[in-house]
Parts: sequence; structure tokens; C-alpha cells
Amino acid sequence: MTVTDATFADAVEHSPLPVVLDVWAAWCGPCRMIAPVVDELASEFAGRVRFAKLNSDENPATSARLNVRSLPTLLVLKGGHEVDRIIGVQPKTEIVRRIERATA
Repeated sequence: MTVTDATFADAVEHSPLPVVLDVWAAWCGPCRMIAPVVDELASEFAGRVRFAKLNSDENPATSARLNVRSLPTLLVLKGGHEVDRIIGVQPKTEIVRRIERATA
């Protein structure tokens, strides 16, 4: 799911499921590297965790409010609150471990 400044509150903060928010930009090479892993995880965690993408260039207000300073950044949110932040390209196993720990 793609979220914007306008849809962030409804889609992420009020989500009944934990959310992994992928903050990215079109010019970001590492963002393109991690995108297939995020897509795989979205399928693997379907029904347990919601995955969302936020283009930081097109949605600067939300990026600033979340204090995103590096790309890619994966934010794990539970009940609308950040419970983990994964910065940069990480191995899939590490991302899975952190999502499972944060959403347990």
C-alpha cells in the first residue's frame, strides 16, 4: 500500500495491525535494492503485519514528522507508535527478526 501525507494517519496510525513503513525515494539506489525484499515480506506477513510505502520526496511533512534522515528507512509501528527503526539495507533475516520482535 502506498501512503501519503494526506493518508498516513488513517492508513498507518489507525491501523489495527502493526505496520512496516518503507520510507524511500526514486533516486535512492539502496531503496531499489531493498524493495523486492520488502515485497516478499509483505506476502510472508500478510494478515499479521501491514506494509506501506512512503515516498519521502513527495511527502516531506510526514518524513520530517517521523524524523527520517536516511534512506531507506523501515519503521515498525504498533498502535501508531514507532517500536523499531531499521536504517539502510539489511539482510532479510535481520529485518524478519526485528519485525517479529517488535510486533510480538
